[in-house]
Formats: sequence, structure tokens, C-alpha cells
Amino acid sequence: MKKIIILILLVLALGIVWFGFLKDEKVTITPTPLPTETEEKITYIKASTDLIVVDLPYPGAVTGKEFSVIGRARGYWFFEASFPLQLLGADGKVLANGYAEAQPDPVTGEVNWMTENFVPFKGEIKAPESYIGPATLILRKDNASGLPEHDASISFPITVEY
Repeated sequence: MKKIIILILLVLALGIVWFGFLKDEKVTITPTPLPTETEEKITYIKASTDLIVVDLPYPGAVTGKEFSVIGRARGYWFFEASFPLQLLGADGKVLANGYAEAQPDPVTGEVNWMTENFVPFKGEIKAPESYIGPATLILRKDNASGLPEHDASISFPITVEY
């Protein structure tokens, strides 16, 4: 009987020690980077990921007729807190135009697009009800001067389906 009690106590002690070590173990999860194929689908004209980043939709995404364009851009990408969006059909013709607007800072709640820092944006696009198929989404730097040397854009393919 003593041997059984000692054995049970020994197993409990080992279990406590074992689970004590596991409790302190840190688990690190490294996010999987997007495939480089995605980056190859994005066309930058006088732009880069250091100037504008689009979170949604992503290149190659299948969207509905109405969808949001969400991301962040440097303040000088905006003029009066917005910049133009354009959706082109497979034939290159304009399906829809819209504007992305600077969003409030999550900490201060203020909209401050007059900065060199990244500013969150959100815009809405509505494709014609009759259109289904491949499309190109274009985000253009708002160029109030109209001078071509100040133009910049980012574009990538999506599919309008539902």
C-alpha cells in the first residue's frame, strides 16, 4: 500500500514539474508572407508599398458589384482628404469611379491627411449590375496640380462576380 501511495505522489510531483515547465513555454507564430506572385500582379507607377498599401480587396480577389477599398497611404497621396478610385472592365473601359477618403486616426479620432505618415483610407466602388468578369482596380494619387510628373498610381486585377 505504501508503494502505491509513493508511486502516486511521485507521478503527481513529476506531472506538476512537467506542466510547470510547459506553462512558461512561449509559442511564437510567424505569419506566412503573401506569395510573391501577388506582388507581381500589382502595377506601381511612381508608387511603392512605402507610399500606399491596399489591404482589401487584394490582387486577384473576387468581389461583389459593390465593395470597399481599404488601406493606408502617405498623407501626400491625398488632396482635401481624398483620392480617386477607378474600376476598369476587361476591355479597359471605365466601369465605375469613386473616391477613397482619409479615415480618423484610431488613437486620436482625428482625420489628419496633412502628414507624411500613413493615413488609413476607405472608399466604395459600385460596378454596373450587368457587369460580371475580370476588372482592374486603380488607385490614383490625387494630383491637384495636374502636372504629369506628379501623377502616381497603383493597380491590380480583381474579378467582379456577385
